[in-house]
Parts: sequence; structure tokens; C-alpha cells
Amino acid sequence: MDSTFTIDARVSPDGKRVVFVIFFRGRAVQCSITRDVLEQHFWAPIGTNDTLLLKAYTDGHKRITAAVERKFLKVPDEPIKLTAADFSHYGLPE
Repeated sequence: MDSTFTIDARVSPDGKRVVFVIFFRGRAVQCSITRDVLEQHFWAPIGTNDTLLLKAYTDGHKRITAAVERKFLKVPDEPIKLTAADFSHYGLPE
């Protein structure tokens, strides 16, 4: 896919998500991934600080970008919010 992952990410003020932008097909797509997903699927320690949470996000950028691309193809006109269901083996909610 034709996408560019941005490293410029931040933890949301409530600490529950990492928010970021991916440039996909010439558009800036607003995205977020929950802390729970980073803890469950990207080896962030439970309750970790912002620095380690962002490290888990950066380390997992290939899988995260792939999930954003899949979701964008289904719903191209909305911000992308990644949850555990986007990373489960069977696509079922956890």
C-alpha cells in the first residue's frame, strides 16, 4: 500500500490512547490505538509510562500501519481507531 507512517505520535491527555497521523493515498488520516492494544499485542508493560508506551507503538509500526490500511479501505472517511479486535487472529472482539 502507498502509506507513510509518522513517528510524530503522542499519548492522549487521558493516557488511554496513542494518537498519530498516517499519510495514505495522498490523505492525512487521523489515527489512534488504545493503550490496551499496545499492552496486549505490542509488549508494552501494563500501566507503563508514556515513553515506553510510545516505544511499543514505534516498534510495532509495521503491524499498526497494516491495520490502519485495512480499516481505511473499509471506512475511508472517518478517523481510524484501532482496538484489540483489529489485532485478534480471527477478527473477533476480545
